[in-house]
Amino acid sequence: MLWVETIVCSAKKGSDARLRRMLLARQEFKRRQSGCVGAWVGNGAEDSLMLLVQSVYQSASDWKRISDEIKNTLDSEDGGVESLLLGPPLVGIFEIPASELSNLQFPE
Repeated sequence: MLWVETIVCSAKKGSDARLRRMLLARQEFKRRQSGCVGAWVGNGAEDSLMLLVQSVYQSASDWKRISDEIKNTLDSEDGGVESLLLGPPLVGIFEIPASELSNLQFPE
């Protein structure tokens, strides 16, 4: 089973570009770590301040290790993303069979 982390968040007015850059940097960091299958950021279709942040991990321990690395490196350098958020994000972790995700074909 793969672990899929899904976060839906909104940026404070005036901080949307910075939040998006910081989230993209974190997703790129995740993609470079072993145990991360994929990571991406999407914009809300009707509200550009709303963002979808998703990451797929091989296991719970990979999710924990990579999350801790982000806290210890990126968050300690730039202060983290919390101050740029309009409110608390909606966060969920889901277990999905690898076979279900292997059916998806993402463009290169």
